[in-house]
Amino acid sequence: MATAHPRCSFVPPYLLEAVAAAAEPHIAAHARRTLEADGELRGRRLGRAGLAPARAGRLPELPEPGTEEHPQRVVSDAHRSEVLPGDKVRAEGDPPTGDVTVDEAYDGLGSTWALYREVYNRNSLDGKGLPLLATVHYGNGYDNAFWDGTQMVFGDGDGHIFQRFTRSLDVIGHELTHGVTELTAGLTYQNQPGALNESISDVFGVLVKQHALGQTADQADWLIGADLFTSQVHGVALRSMKSPGTAYDDPVLGKDPQPAHMSDYVTTRDDNGGVHINSGIPNHAFYLAATAIGGFAWEVAGWIWYAALTGDGIRADCDFVTFASLTTQAARERYGADSEPMAAVQQAWAEVGVTEAAPPVGGGPGATGTERRVPVPGGTPAEDSELWLRRTGGLAGLVRERRVLLGELPDQDTRDWKVLLSRRGLLDELAQSRTHPDAFCYGVQCLEVGVDVQIPEPALSEDLRGLFDRTLNA
Repeated sequence: MATAHPRCSFVPPYLLEAVAAAAEPHIAAHARRTLEADGELRGRRLGRAGLAPARAGRLPELPEPGTEEHPQRVVSDAHRSEVLPGDKVRAEGDPPTGDVTVDEAYDGLGSTWALYREVYNRNSLDGKGLPLLATVHYGNGYDNAFWDGTQMVFGDGDGHIFQRFTRSLDVIGHELTHGVTELTAGLTYQNQPGALNESISDVFGVLVKQHALGQTADQADWLIGADLFTSQVHGVALRSMKSPGTAYDDPVLGKDPQPAHMSDYVTTRDDNGGVHINSGIPNHAFYLAATAIGGFAWEVAGWIWYAALTGDGIRADCDFVTFASLTTQAARERYGADSEPMAAVQQAWAEVGVTEAAPPVGGGPGATGTERRVPVPGGTPAEDSELWLRRTGGLAGLVRERRVLLGELPDQDTRDWKVLLSRRGLLDELAQSRTHPDAFCYGVQCLEVGVDVQIPEPALSEDLRGLFDRTLNA
């Protein structure tokens, strides 16, 4: 059931976009470079179905597959470059280096391995002892962490908005869990299946942290990325499973957009159908089930979610209702139809409204719900034609958009857009291309010639990505 899995970054692009647009110039520069680096890496990533991720350096010498007793970890240092994997600085069994970032990464990889092995009897991400690789000190002030399908990569943060990304154990667990999802359910990264993909990473990210700290469900903070923000940010974390939509409210970052109930489900084509926003709904369902059951969340609620993720019934297009059914079935089979876990899981999905009818799919760029003109297809647009370009998606999900008359752009960009907008067949082909977790998605609309498409970033050539970025950044 596995599907090609691209590089999956932790900080959603919508947060990085907000920093780039509203922060002080030296801070915004770090966010812009992070977005540029993310785009370059996503563009190079072809996924497991094709070639391995392109790398400027060699992979470190791989250890033998892990045994039952311990993981196989290798941590490398990029020395603030963007060359992967960097120099190997700590391997399995080596003593601490004294570099806190290296040692946090090493310990976090081990904590994630320990949860899956000790609780779910899964030997590493693939169940066969896959070595766990990480690179630290990636880039200069790089504001992110990501799983590229082969290894973890950690930036040091800009020091103003974000601190080093090895600080958050749940970040490490979140990203490595994308690997588990890839190798089991292979959830499509779009709409509700994509939101489930993100939510499952959040669920097991917090369970890695709770397991390592020995916390019960009522002792845990249920925050994702609680250690990432500096004291300058008005917020406690990137996301809250206990109370989605309350993690931050900051002049630079904006307000946490996550809903906690299906009545507030965000119907949009942005962010691959709102995968980083609507994940708040299944996140909250897990929190409700785990706290109702009590005790250690990884033991009962975590096992139920793991059984649903890895069972025969799940498919790549699994939506919220289907996943609710799978978790209910897992609880029934393990604990009984009249059990407390069974009742807690059913009640949790009901409380977040998933047992009710799902909202309709719809919307153009932004899916604002306002009435839109009917496009009239065909032809080459004039210079006074309005172009609406909108970029969404990524781990944080911030939106960046621009409305502009074609004639207002630089001469060459005007010519390029007129040619592109007149090639309806090419645009439709690009719009059908496969998207990837945490990749941007570009909404392109020019009503004069009937263009209204959503194009996933991995489908763009370097020239087209440059055209889109210049248009947004002008």
